Amino acid sequence: MTTSNEQERRWRLILGGTADEAENTQSQAGESGGDMGAPGQMEQGIPSDQNSPPGLSSQDQEIDNLLETLYGDSESRGGDLSNADPDIARWLGDVRSYFPEPVAHILQKDLLERSNLRKLLNDPDLFDHIEPDMGLVSDILALRRVMPTKTKQTAKEVVRRVVDELIAKMKPLLEQAVRGAIHRPTRNRRPRYKEINWGRTIQKNLKHYQPKYSALVPETLVGYGRQQRGLRDLILAVDTSGSMSTSVVYASVYGAVLASIPAITTRLVLFSTSVVDVTDHLHDPIDLLFGIQLRGGTNIEKALSYCEQHVSRPEDSTLILISDLFEGGNKAALVRRVASLAQRGVQVIVLLALNDSGTPRFDREMANQLVHLGVPSFACTPDQFPSLMGTILNGRDIQHWAGTMGVVTAPDN
Repeated sequence: MTTSNEQERRWRLILGGTADEAENTQSQAGESGGDMGAPGQMEQGIPSDQNSPPGLSSQDQEIDNLLETLYGDSESRGGDLSNADPDIARWLGDVRSYFPEPVAHILQKDLLERSNLRKLLNDPDLFDHIEPDMGLVSDILALRRVMPTKTKQTAKEVVRRVVDELIAKMKPLLEQAVRGAIHRPTRNRRPRYKEINWGRTIQKNLKHYQPKYSALVPETLVGYGRQQRGLRDLILAVDTSGSMSTSVVYASVYGAVLASIPAITTRLVLFSTSVVDVTDHLHDPIDLLFGIQLRGGTNIEKALSYCEQHVSRPEDSTLILISDLFEGGNKAALVRRVASLAQRGVQVIVLLALNDSGTPRFDREMANQLVHLGVPSFACTPDQFPSLMGTILNGRDIQHWAGTMGVVTAPDN
């Protein structure tokens, strides 16, 4: 690219879509002989192609769209954040991918200034009249690093309301599913004398009755059922990239609930290009969420490598990877890592999303590779998660469960 072209490209990104509009206006004016007083001629002119502006590559176009969303005129697409509700978490994730940290920080601050979120957090009366939801929580967590100190407490109260409601709704269901699976009775086939269930033993051995001796020979002893306890180690590995923000909230809350059940050993690992084990913070999901650093980039293989180091009982371990599988590291190494875990006996399950947003966006090629390794890969709603845990702990077929629940599964072709 010549110096002239590079300068033109930079000015185009600085000026935004207005640069194309001005160029088209001049072009149309020239075609009409410079007569700017004929509206009909202007309306019939060739419109600018905003999807393919001159001088911009596909990556430049994506950057241009990000900046237009934030800085565009109120009459253009997305520029007026007071009335629009963009996917802030995904927007921030894209910003971190294309801009260095100092620039991304400035853009985040400008987003907070221009959006309704700042008005909400600075106006307690307005907060009392709105119903916080998971989308708002995701936006707050995405922007919390650039919030003024005085507004962070209000933001925490918003998050706490949503999280408390979620725990109140889901904790009984999750505990019931988990406890029901772990404390189920199992048959004792080699009972001690005091453990023999004589009624069932006699019934089981009636065919061995010996008329000659008027006696029954108990070839099989049936004991009373024992309760299974502490049978599963659970690792939740959660992708914290911008597109997974809602899944991070749900996974953190569910991790906190599961950690309160002594029969399960629960570990929560968050990752982007770095890996953070937040297991010690599961007692307070609010502080946990506000401590998460949602950065751009994803290295799933690195996260799974860390998780594998904490697998001490492979046959009794389940690793749930919550990620859209867009690997920023070595994809072949990721597939090998998952295969290694599965070969050791670890039950690996991929949740492509843990939210209510419908069909998730995910790397279909990678999902297919994992499915061919025998690793179930599907999306899951928060309401379905307790049932999923019950299925896992009861040792039932995960793929059959996914089929009966109608979840979005990875294609297997």
